[in-house]
Amino acid sequence: MYRTKAVIASTHRREFLRKASALALAASPLGQAMASDTDEGLTFAAGPRPLVSYPGKRPLILVHGRPPHLETPFTVFNEGPITPNDAFFVRYHLADFPHTIAPDTYRLLVKGAVSKVLSLSLDELKTMPGQTELVAVNQCSGNSRGYSSPRVFGAQLGNGAMGNARWTGVSLKAVLERAGVQAGARHVTFNGLDKPVMASTPDFRKSLDIEHALSPEPLLAWAMNGEDLPFLNGYPLKLIVPGYFGTYWVKHLAEIEVIDHAFTGHDAYFMSQGYRLPDNDCLCVAPGTAAAKTRPISTLPVRSFLTSVTAGGVLPAGQMVELKGLAFDSGAGLKTVDVSIDGARSWRKATLGSDLGRFSFREWRLPVAFERKGPASVMVRATNRQGEVQPMKADWNPGGYRRRVVETTSITIA
Repeated sequence: MYRTKAVIASTHRREFLRKASALALAASPLGQAMASDTDEGLTFAAGPRPLVSYPGKRPLILVHGRPPHLETPFTVFNEGPITPNDAFFVRYHLADFPHTIAPDTYRLLVKGAVSKVLSLSLDELKTMPGQTELVAVNQCSGNSRGYSSPRVFGAQLGNGAMGNARWTGVSLKAVLERAGVQAGARHVTFNGLDKPVMASTPDFRKSLDIEHALSPEPLLAWAMNGEDLPFLNGYPLKLIVPGYFGTYWVKHLAEIEVIDHAFTGHDAYFMSQGYRLPDNDCLCVAPGTAAAKTRPISTLPVRSFLTSVTAGGVLPAGQMVELKGLAFDSGAGLKTVDVSIDGARSWRKATLGSDLGRFSFREWRLPVAFERKGPASVMVRATNRQGEVQPMKADWNPGGYRRRVVETTSITIA
């Protein structure tokens, strides 16, 4: 039995957002300094990004307030491989989202090219066959966009638009099989309770091809790290697509539709026009150019980070210290994490921590000693079991999506 968390208490959505914005505008000098420390060496045109408190969340970095977009301070990731619910990043696309959802009246509609239209309550979902649990990374497509060079349009994010959690729910396959997918089905579309403010704005709908939707991985989750989903992370039900970017992880899931045709039109915008990459082997183009052809963004690249010290941090000279970090990929599994403290002239193999599942963050550790005082850098490079390795130079695409370069953290040895 999972504890039911209180949903957002504000009686008016605009008041909820107004209070959050006021926190940002009235940030104290201490708050500003704390925000500056989370920017990981980035320079933002608007200055340091403030920390703000939203319902159910500890202070997070404000990206923008309407709709809410909050980034996790990077120091959180040194707490362990599981990201706490109150520190998990928040990303909305549409400003008209519900401020309360009653669990006893909530229903999930399953319709379209199915033998039986379903209207499922939370209790029905929780008693269905196909109950499952897994640990998986949710990463925003634009995570680390602020490091793109040249800069690109969009939220200028650091590295904190990601998180790793234990998700509990029922497999999407089990729900679709209960409805009875008809022959000729091609795609499955997903829609949440958030809505556009204006009719000219497309609804936020995502789709999976039928083979992926009927595979064992996607699930409909009602719990996160042993508790009900936080409201701002999709309460009461969220689509989880392990190994895929968070754009597919639809919040406040309300409708699933099986279709026997291509997903096109106004409400297919976030598949057909938004969240797309150059359609070539590197998923990239020359900086500052446009792609002749694109494809929807999909799986996560292999990535790794140093978490035990952040940019500008100080470590002692001549003493053994333990470097620590995390790595992940789209589900192939990590083979090695290598660390360099001499500008990539040599690499040392780190020790991998506990394996929480192939879609999860995995910790790594490496004891090192820095001999000389002065500026230094730590470089981290992960390789997965399919041979995918982080490159030394970052690729570029117009959306600033899917960053995967070897990360370098500049520090001081004193």
